[in-house]
Amino acid sequence: MNSKILEEITEKDFNAIQEKIGSFLVEEIRERRSQGVILGLSGGIDSAVIAMLCAKFVREKSLALIMPDSKITPQIDTEDAIKIVDSSHLEYKLIDIGFIHKEYSKYIEPSPLAFGNLGARIRSNILYYYANARNYLVLGSGDRSEFLIGYFTKYGDGAADLLPIVSLYKTQIRAFARFLGVPSSIISKPSGPRLWEGHTAETEIGMTYEEIDSILHCVIDKNLSIEDTSKITEIPISNVDKIYQMHKRSEHKRITPKACVL
Repeated sequence: MNSKILEEITEKDFNAIQEKIGSFLVEEIRERRSQGVILGLSGGIDSAVIAMLCAKFVREKSLALIMPDSKITPQIDTEDAIKIVDSSHLEYKLIDIGFIHKEYSKYIEPSPLAFGNLGARIRSNILYYYANARNYLVLGSGDRSEFLIGYFTKYGDGAADLLPIVSLYKTQIRAFARFLGVPSSIISKPSGPRLWEGHTAETEIGMTYEEIDSILHCVIDKNLSIEDTSKITEIPISNVDKIYQMHKRSEHKRITPKACVL
């Protein structure tokens, strides 16, 4: 793989980026006449970065919800999430969704994939419940890598009012997290939505984020062909095409519902 592509991606002015995101949060709260923002804090890197930014710019107007499914979520994730809110002095609530998730299974037909995604949608419901109760805006924790390939649950973790870090690739998020002082144990932890036991992103997709980001940067940002991207990145063309197809097939997740125009 061509390391120069990764250098091109990750060489960013992270101080300027944090100020831009901070101003974005402050302005959106003001312009939308909201009382604050709410985020789901999983113990993973994306939500940890958002929590750190909220603590820096809108601490008194932020609420973090930690929502593990105790039968699926690794204990370390919940512990890491609590460490983040404790160190950043954010208000938080800890809600185990395992009992809610299990209750659903009594009334619906079995489907392992759909049931996994249901967990993300339960979290979304709870986030919007508190957002509704407090007049808060829901922050989505999706990054550019996952957004572009549709690696999120529609109306689950993809449901949000604001997307603060959606312009940053996962490899950029890792560098940004180091800049912000996110604990190294969170930065090095394998990313994943934890929709079932042992669920990690790179294992499911079959590629590293370094490869995914390099492909997306060339195909989307540089508008290069699949063939040229494969040559420049030194990544097999089959993998390049796989990421491109994931991007195309997931377009429906990135747009508002299509209306029938009469």
